[in-house]
Amino acid sequence: MASLARLIPRGSIPSIKPSQFSRPLTTCIRASRQPSLRPNTSHFNTPLKQSSKRSYHSDLHPPLPPHSYTNSQTAILEAALSHVPTHGFTNTSLTLGARDAGFLDVSVQLFPRGEFDLILFWLASRRGLLRAKVESDVDFFKGDVDVNGKIKALILERLRMNESVREQWQDALAQMSLLGNIPLSLAELHALSNDILSLAGDASVDGSWYTRRAAVGAIYASAEVVMTRDPSVDMSETASFVERRFEDRDILAKKVEVIGQCFSFWGNTIVGVGRSYGLKI
Repeated sequence: MASLARLIPRGSIPSIKPSQFSRPLTTCIRASRQPSLRPNTSHFNTPLKQSSKRSYHSDLHPPLPPHSYTNSQTAILEAALSHVPTHGFTNTSLTLGARDAGFLDVSVQLFPRGEFDLILFWLASRRGLLRAKVESDVDFFKGDVDVNGKIKALILERLRMNESVREQWQDALAQMSLLGNIPLSLAELHALSNDILSLAGDASVDGSWYTRRAAVGAIYASAEVVMTRDPSVDMSETASFVERRFEDRDILAKKVEVIGQCFSFWGNTIVGVGRSYGLKI
């Protein structure tokens, strides 16, 4: 060490002042470390702005116009329903309903869609009556019936609710088939199908959730057309039509199941043959 000290010239080693040791060692070590990688959570405390328009809704498909009603509109529509069996779903029924509810004739201007509002109110009110009847009557479904039997009973009960306006319902179907009225008409049909399956205890959560509602809607819509031409007093021909549609539905479902099993068998066979030839399948 003494020889090494002689080799290093004096003054080549810088002198260290005591003030440089004034900072604690831990502070120097902490300052030399890299910046913290802890996430910044300050934005979690900032309230999110609620957007009135959801990002998954397309501008090409605007939302349906609302068909909820005020107390005055509801009073007029409820009073107008009593005139529908005689005057149909027309402005005349709306005017008479306004008079019965204590409003002036000009009050029908509260309904921009005119008689179509009366049709929508009929559909929504009968749907509510169906749900209330099933929920209040514990013996509505007589006997131990399956889900399909309950669906059939609910469809027939909903059709019977149209018996008082059966002669006027063909004009109502014509109103619902107009281009501007189709979206709301389909929305009401979907709501009815959803209520029927819910009341019947359908618990499907897969792709059949959509197909079953479409099938129920198709059966009910076609049964309404048959109902307008049914000459029987008790709508027996309409009931027979619904029975046949459910039988056709069961037959079609069995055929689809058989076809699916056939394709599955051939698919497994082809995969087995390919693997036997060394294919990496």
